[in-house]
Amino acid sequence: MNSTIAVQTIATTTLPHVQEVLRTAEEELAGLLGQRAAIMKRIGTIKQMLAGLADLFGDSVLSDELRIALDRGVSDRRKGFTRACRQILMESQSPLHPRQGCEELWRRFPELAGRHKDLGASVTTVFHRLVAYGEARCFLNDRGVRVWEWRAEAKSSSDESGLVATPGQSLQQ
Repeated sequence: MNSTIAVQTIATTTLPHVQEVLRTAEEELAGLLGQRAAIMKRIGTIKQMLAGLADLFGDSVLSDELRIALDRGVSDRRKGFTRACRQILMESQSPLHPRQGCEELWRRFPELAGRHKDLGASVTTVFHRLVAYGEARCFLNDRGVRVWEWRAEAKSSSDESGLVATPGQSLQQ
């Protein structure tokens, strides 16, 4: 009984210190997560620019390392599904509905598309993950349909989640 009281007394007296450590760690974690999101956005911008230059001048202007980083000219048959979805979204000229992402996957990566029982659900899941990574954003188009687009740079600091709603509408993940 006395040991329980002693433990409670120690926890109570050190609680402000513990709270300070937790607060400091939480602030540092939030800062690092913000930095990671900013870095991922910057990487996306640079990849998009390099892909555009390769489209203009040909893949020969890229080193082998860049071709691998951009998934161009890589012969690996086992390319990842997330990588393929990222590439499709990055190279799209307009926001994509998951159905459009599926069509593009079937056209460009039929072996990957064929491995999925419910391709639409898989594409939607990956698109949501790319939003969580800060690489894409999700919003309602003019017809009220949820679409995704590549997020090269942050459009506004108030849109950290990547989810946006048009006036009068709410959008939840």
